[in-house]
Amino acid sequence: MKYLIAGLGNIGAEYANTRHNAGFAILDALAGASNVVFKPARYGDTCEFRHKSAVFFLLKPSTYMNLSGNAIRYWLQKEEIEPERLMVLVDDLALPFGKIRIRKSGSDGGHNGLKHISQVLGHEEYARLRFGIGPTEKFGNQVDYVLGEWHPGEQEQLPALLKKSGDAVISFGMVGIDRTMTLFNART
Repeated sequence: MKYLIAGLGNIGAEYANTRHNAGFAILDALAGASNVVFKPARYGDTCEFRHKSAVFFLLKPSTYMNLSGNAIRYWLQKEEIEPERLMVLVDDLALPFGKIRIRKSGSDGGHNGLKHISQVLGHEEYARLRFGIGPTEKFGNQVDYVLGEWHPGEQEQLPALLKKSGDAVISFGMVGIDRTMTLFNART
């Protein structure tokens, strides 16, 4: 079985270490742990690895966050992957930092990347892993916060949190979305 795992983010050095690129960061950690390297391809950077009986095709769209659906639709079709084997990784301002929430479908929750994916695919029936970037204290401008870099305390905790998110991706391929939700939503 082949799975498309799409981590959302924005391309460019100015976005590299920002909270909004949490999806890219999860994929980078997963690729590093699997000893694979992303290569430029149509609509984004891609790589793949095998874990037991599953093949994970990783995609970091180069279409910018708000047009992510174009890249995802293209790679679903090219790799002949059914939407039920798609998982999208996104940041979520409403969740506390590091908390993950996995769902098998649902609304975009105000996330423009998810909104575009749902519009392009014509449905909301795909798995998503939301990675919490929410602040522990009041902040001013949400855009500045989301597009801001991780604080040193967050940066220190990030490797373990990204690994846990990668473990959830592997679980999705190994035991399915329902079991993965039970295992990881309860732990976070």
